[in-house]
Amino acid sequence: MAIVAPGKRYGARLAHSKVFGHGPHGKKEVFSDLNVTPLVDMFVILVLFLIANFSATGELLSMSKDIQLPEAAHTEELTLAPVVQVSLSEVIVSGQTIGRVDDLAREDYLNIPALEERLREMKKQFEDLHNQAGDSGAFKGDVNIQADKQVQFRIIKKVMFSCASAGYGNISFATMAAGAEKKPETAMR
Repeated sequence: MAIVAPGKRYGARLAHSKVFGHGPHGKKEVFSDLNVTPLVDMFVILVLFLIANFSATGELLSMSKDIQLPEAAHTEELTLAPVVQVSLSEVIVSGQTIGRVDDLAREDYLNIPALEERLREMKKQFEDLHNQAGDSGAFKGDVNIQADKQVQFRIIKKVMFSCASAGYGNISFATMAAGAEKKPETAMR
């Protein structure tokens, strides 16, 4: 038998405890070094990203790079309604292309049949949805026109006539508020 230096003697009850390191689990060290600083930095960046991308009121217009809105001094807030975008090249309703402005300018008709048809479909969907839900909210006929400031008036006139013929009589034009903060708002009803 080897000669060993005498150490502390624990009682029989403590000889196999985890605290004094002599038990069956005493050799396992359950210590993990976790650096919290990068974790906190990541969560701060995530929160800032979510705050920057969240809008409580929601975006009513999708700003297109090929449409420059005119400026207006007296404006009101836009309401949620279908959006008719009129750029220098094409007419779009809620993301669906209706026609090219060059083709519409050549026609002598006062209306745009494809635009009327699409708006009537949207009106029917609105009414069907509210009838199924049992909602008595009547169709108001609101529409937002987002037109480039260089578009010819006869194109705007055709768009307005088509909207009115389809049952959308409350026409609002999207403009930029003339002031410090450039935010799309309606200028005219």
